[in-house]
Amino acid sequence: MNTWIRPYVKEHKGRMLLTVFLGVLGIGSSAMLLFLSGYLISRSALRPENIMIVYVPIVAVRAFSISQAVMRYLERLVGHDVILRMLEKMRTRLYSALRPQAIFFQSRYKTGDLLSVLSDDIEHLQDFYLRTVFPSVISLFVYGVFIGVLGLFDWVFAILMALVLAVIVFFIPFISLKMTRRKFIALKKGRNKLYEQLTDAVFGLSDWIASGRVASFLTNYKNEEHNVLDIEKKLKRWEHIRSGMIQFCIGIAVMMMISWTGNQTNTGQLEPTMIAAFTLMMLAITDAISPTSEAVERLPAYEDSLRRLIEIENAKVPAGAQFERKQDLKCDSGAAIELENVSYQYPSSSENVIHNLSLTVDAGKKIAILGRSGTGKSTLLKLLTGALQPTTGNVLIAGEQANQNLLAKSISILNQKSHLFNTTVGNNIRIGRPDATEKEIASVVNQAQLGKLIASIPLGLQTSMEEMGHRFSGGERQRIAFARVLLQQTPIVIFDEPTIGLDPKTENDLLQTMFTAAKDKTVIWVTHHLAGVEQMDEIIFLEEGNIALQGNHEELLATSSKYRALYEMDKGI
Repeated sequence: MNTWIRPYVKEHKGRMLLTVFLGVLGIGSSAMLLFLSGYLISRSALRPENIMIVYVPIVAVRAFSISQAVMRYLERLVGHDVILRMLEKMRTRLYSALRPQAIFFQSRYKTGDLLSVLSDDIEHLQDFYLRTVFPSVISLFVYGVFIGVLGLFDWVFAILMALVLAVIVFFIPFISLKMTRRKFIALKKGRNKLYEQLTDAVFGLSDWIASGRVASFLTNYKNEEHNVLDIEKKLKRWEHIRSGMIQFCIGIAVMMMISWTGNQTNTGQLEPTMIAAFTLMMLAITDAISPTSEAVERLPAYEDSLRRLIEIENAKVPAGAQFERKQDLKCDSGAAIELENVSYQYPSSSENVIHNLSLTVDAGKKIAILGRSGTGKSTLLKLLTGALQPTTGNVLIAGEQANQNLLAKSISILNQKSHLFNTTVGNNIRIGRPDATEKEIASVVNQAQLGKLIASIPLGLQTSMEEMGHRFSGGERQRIAFARVLLQQTPIVIFDEPTIGLDPKTENDLLQTMFTAAKDKTVIWVTHHLAGVEQMDEIIFLEEGNIALQGNHEELLATSSKYRALYEMDKGI
């Protein structure tokens, strides 16, 4: 509440108070409409001797009828406006919390879990205001004003009516909250689980089919869905019971009002025409306070949504996302990249992944980094891009401590599977630099050897990539992603195994294209095998977080039997 609710309430309290005020005016208009309608019906039945006796109430009925609709509309207009303003900031805040964790998504969150947070949790906070805060505050205000007005006529009756209506405003919501708390939490967890299972099944659909387990998956999924539906049925059953209890209390309140107004008429305190007026007004009041139970019983769902949002926001992000510049770090060597006795240890580990590694890469130099899985290649890349900060030592990019602010300015990355969005080819390339001119787009298209491909498709750069770029082959998708990288015009380019999964010819062609286009750039190429390493200025083998072999292709062939064996094995000799 202190982090995701109160700050926004405080910031928008003016609009929220206006929403409540308009809601109260709407209910007041509705109450006066029924009050005057009851009076008008009763007065008209007595054949008034003067038409003005009913003419004024008729005008008032029309005025309150219009006022009721207008106030309800304005309440919703202002209420939704303030909620959408708050949701905009909440979504931005959630994005800001997720952005530093982007590199760690796969290890931290399930796709279905993230989908649930993005689709359900923020929307629940919208409902918190629209279906809980506003109705509850308005109900309490109307309850207090109504009891106060009754007290002006008869304080004893006002106390009795307060007790009866308190059952609707306080007792039933309390019971409803107790009855539904566990069910709402179970329902939300069940839906989250269904999200996870569905996304997992969609991504692995081909494997389910290949293993002949589709029927088994569907059976399990239906069972989980049946459990969720069972919880929903129980909540609906309680909703009907709660509604019956509220209607019973409303009936008692209306009967008490009829009895009281009858007694007041007999004693001459009220005119007979007021019996219908007060009774009908009672219906408007009870209609205003009855949503309190439904509003309060949803609190457990909001609490669970808040808990998940807070967990994401408070998730520990390895050093690097919150980078502070160290003024004493300067490099005068002119090197593009310099690692000075760098070590890194993940918070959950007791051993260093990178251990006391030192490396200097001059501007324009081409470096290949190899090593088996688990030797620290991915961690080294995260250190270079500033996603992580070293436990000890310094990582300098052109003399500046590596940080994520350098991405897209000094460093660009071509990943194993760069994400291509469901938009045009041109838009996917332009992501690298939105303000790029058509001439610059054409230039990087040619550098990435995409000219013939673009010319062969009818719509050219306006051709849709389709979801995940499925309109094109693997090699074509990587070339489009490479064109995006080239458009960023950064002096340093990192290739993170960009040819994985491609056939040898496509791989060779793509490597030639990449190295030719990046001939004037500093290149860090992480790879698992040795195809194309002849073109590198230096080859580095990582082993247990440090450099085991270092040199160019000819030097390593001549001096390292291990390198010769790996090279011959990779070449199929």
